[in-house]
Amino acid sequence: MRAAGQGTGTTTAGNARGELRGLTGLRIVAAAWVVLFHFHFTPLPGVAEVVSVLGPLITAGALGVDLFFVLSGFVIAYTYLDKLGPRLRAGATVRFVWARASRMWPLYALVFHVFGIWLVARLVIGQDPDIAFQAVQPQVDLGEWVEQLFMAQMWTSPYLDGASWVGSTWSISAEWLAYLLFPVAALGFFRMRNLPLPVLAAATLLVMSPLAGAYLLLGTPYYPFSWLTRILCGFGAGVLTYLTVRRLRSTEGARRTASALAVALPVVLAGGLLLGDRIAPGRGGAVVALFPLLVAAVAVADRGPAMVLSTRWAVHGGHLSYALYLVHIPMLELYWLALRRFGWLAPDTVLAHVVGVAVVLATVPVAALAFRLVEEPARRRMRAMLPAAPPAGGNRERTQPTLAPIEVPTAERPSADTVGRHASGREVVERDLLTSAAPRHAAGPDRRATLVSALIAASNQRPTALDGYPRPTRLQTGA
Repeated sequence: MRAAGQGTGTTTAGNARGELRGLTGLRIVAAAWVVLFHFHFTPLPGVAEVVSVLGPLITAGALGVDLFFVLSGFVIAYTYLDKLGPRLRAGATVRFVWARASRMWPLYALVFHVFGIWLVARLVIGQDPDIAFQAVQPQVDLGEWVEQLFMAQMWTSPYLDGASWVGSTWSISAEWLAYLLFPVAALGFFRMRNLPLPVLAAATLLVMSPLAGAYLLLGTPYYPFSWLTRILCGFGAGVLTYLTVRRLRSTEGARRTASALAVALPVVLAGGLLLGDRIAPGRGGAVVALFPLLVAAVAVADRGPAMVLSTRWAVHGGHLSYALYLVHIPMLELYWLALRRFGWLAPDTVLAHVVGVAVVLATVPVAALAFRLVEEPARRRMRAMLPAAPPAGGNRERTQPTLAPIEVPTAERPSADTVGRHASGREVVERDLLTSAAPRHAAGPDRRATLVSALIAASNQRPTALDGYPRPTRLQTGA
């Protein structure tokens, strides 16, 4: 069976691993949770009534950012750890950092500048003392513009409020810092890959303990430089989760257990949030400690409701999640200002509720347009500006088009952890739960035919082709 993470048509040359489709789908869940969290601040009676019923299931939506951090650590390690971990190399580091900048910066820069113009306009001609819906008003000056342009605004700020012109982009600045640190951190993580499985699992829980402890002790994750704790703990736990998962053997029992956990954990998380809030406000946030287990379960699951996250619509939503995260705050701020300024849109009117729902729903098509017209084209252009990695062993690699997998933008080598050696020194492959079980020489949805199989097919006058694609008119030699 194919794990939920294994997709078809999303592998890249030199990389036997494809997009983790289940984790891509989980991204849209995290993004939607954050959007609902921010929308619950809308001063509408109907919103207040919904929040009174669902409580922390909405008001704890800031946890969606922490889920993003764990997901990011897992997928970055899955994609890059074996390339960056053995030793620190300038070329590999530059390619990694440029790949991450190509993914994050273009759309961020557009949204940040457009919203910045809006803030300047409100500052110059506005009638309100506040220019943004933040507890602390952001500074609008040249120095702040430079910091925000380079996604470094959080690095010297102890608190989230007022640090970013677009309030939610504090997490983008935090994640950019994690990416810059990862090439060095990968040296240590890579050398942990052969630790006993219980040690890796315990290390993952230990890394998440500061986040869970803050909720248990304070009822909130907000304290000076708490953003740094959140990104380092969440991202680090994601990397350790990946190391734990890849140590597991690919067995039917492991996949069945993961599928059951992927069903049970959302129920446990929801119950923990509700129960913790009854004990004391905010205490339910301690369920953040379970996020690594949820990510691991979804990555390995191959059946049941967890497979919904691997469906086409969920994966597409995951691709849009970054754009959705960026555009929803500017759209909500425009709506909130309209509620304040226009009497016909007073909060107690039906029209205000209808428009509010329409604004939330409209964030999805706006994100889709931003992804299609800005994020993906700009990423491809930026990636094309940097020379490709030199082929290993003198073999020229041929890249194949991908379906824009989350965080899997470059051609990667197979995991070093899946390669063992006989006493004779010859390499043998040991498959883990995230590696395709198909024979290495076989053609299939994730792999083109090798030269040998292509020659055999040609001699039989039956050209090889992937199912659902036109048959080639000439011999295909790329593996």
